[in-house]
Amino acid sequence: MTEKRMSRWYFGGLASCGAACCTHPLDLIKVHLQTQQEVKKRMMGMAIHVVKSDGVLALYNGLSASLCRQMSYSLTRFAIYETVRDMMGSSSQGPMPFYQKVLLGAFGGFTGGFVGTPADMVNGMRRLFSGATMASSRGAMVTVGQLACYDQAKQLVLGTGIMGDNILTHFLSSFIAGGCATFLCQPLDVLKTRLMSSKGEYTGVTHCLRETAKLGPMAFYKGLVPAGIRLIPHTVLTFIFLEQLKKYFGICIIS
Repeated sequence: MTEKRMSRWYFGGLASCGAACCTHPLDLIKVHLQTQQEVKKRMMGMAIHVVKSDGVLALYNGLSASLCRQMSYSLTRFAIYETVRDMMGSSSQGPMPFYQKVLLGAFGGFTGGFVGTPADMVNGMRRLFSGATMASSRGAMVTVGQLACYDQAKQLVLGTGIMGDNILTHFLSSFIAGGCATFLCQPLDVLKTRLMSSKGEYTGVTHCLRETAKLGPMAFYKGLVPAGIRLIPHTVLTFIFLEQLKKYFGICIIS
């Protein structure tokens, strides 16, 4: 007989909130960088500018909205992905194929992105779902990169027999997943940020795409380094917190 711990549906939201508390300053700097029309400041320069202008606590501006987003967007996508994955895993032999993880991650992320759109907005009820299409698409891509790639990386690492199901495996797998997520979602992340911070200059996603393209191909990867520096640690912390929640408070399954 073996004992296995299953995640509860809300663990993803809790783990994401814990990670957000650690990485929020990087997220704030990333948004500042992406909303520059011309590249004037790099990551460190922007951080120094924010601190000099408004103080150290300014790096945590909007933390409550960030936590609200995690408890809507991340909770939804994790709940969908992990619940369906565990249900399918219990009724079939072996883990899900990777393509099914990708499809499930895309669906969960798209749904979570739409649900979490209002928490991204700070300009009033009228613009509550402004950029919802881009937010949902971005949610799908980042969830494929994070959840599907994390599951697959963890499965491959454990399959080597060299490493066990421990925190080192969780770190390595989530680091790989964070890199995949950053690469997949950065162009959509830039467009989403531009749409949500716009004041009517864009008529839609296509118009935003054309205007951004005028700045050159690298405009879609503006803020890539801070995005990676923020998203990779956020991914690592989220899955480490999630695995610990699962280990100590998860549903015990004996088989």
